[in-house]
Amino acid sequence: MPSLLDLRRRIRATESTQQLTKAMNTVAASKLRKAQDRIIGARPFAQLMQKVLSHLSSATETTAHPLLASPIVPDAPVLLFVVTADKGLCGSFNSSLLRKARSFIEDSDVDVTLGLVGRRGRDHFARRKAEILFERVNFFNSLSPSDAQEMARVAIEHYTSGKVSGVSIIYNEFKNVIQQEVVVEQLLPIPEPTGDAGELSSDYLYEPDPQVILSDLVPRHIETQLFRVLLESDAAFLAAQMTAMDAASKNAGEMIDELTLRMNKLRQAAITRELIEVVSGADAL
Repeated sequence: MPSLLDLRRRIRATESTQQLTKAMNTVAASKLRKAQDRIIGARPFAQLMQKVLSHLSSATETTAHPLLASPIVPDAPVLLFVVTADKGLCGSFNSSLLRKARSFIEDSDVDVTLGLVGRRGRDHFARRKAEILFERVNFFNSLSPSDAQEMARVAIEHYTSGKVSGVSIIYNEFKNVIQQEVVVEQLLPIPEPTGDAGELSSDYLYEPDPQVILSDLVPRHIETQLFRVLLESDAAFLAAQMTAMDAASKNAGEMIDELTLRMNKLRQAAITRELIEVVSGADAL
């Protein structure tokens, strides 16, 4: 049975932990507002660009741009970007995403080479001796379009050279403060349009010729989608961390209350025992 001194030490340690989790919750909440505004502003443009490029790819000759063509080597490995966080203390944010990535690798008909974004994913797959083509860590605090451009350059170079037969990405999509969803998206080859086929006309007039337009538009589309994914992941991580730290603070408070009650009972029992000893001694006299 723990002594009064042990209980006091545990209470002080739990109070220190609670102060830390409350501070992390506050920091995550302050950063989340900015990240949420960025992703809400970026989504409409990225989604419309995805829709337009999907229709263009189905209505244009594949020879108009290499990224619209089928893979040069169909049996080549698939490049899978896995976007995790650099830090932990965010609930199941990283673990659920890594499980999805392992499932993707196991179910794939061809080999999978990895592009790892975030320290948690890099460390996870490095321990398993996975084939890593690209890695980037510790940049979410200063996230900018140049980070997405670097990823896009790697994806485009390897797809057009035939080193990979496709490019996909796994990330956490930001839904709201308490909900994030693990999403798998195909970047290359550009997927066929979904939904109502009449939403966008498939009869396009090009000025100048399609090759000139697509040579600028398609790479920009890949960069835009990757930047959106990074913004989604950043906002989702901050929301997951805020939720996890809020739950941890509440759990610490409950633990402090429980330990305080046990300490009070133990102290009261000691006082009662001393009183009984005094009374017994007085009766004996």
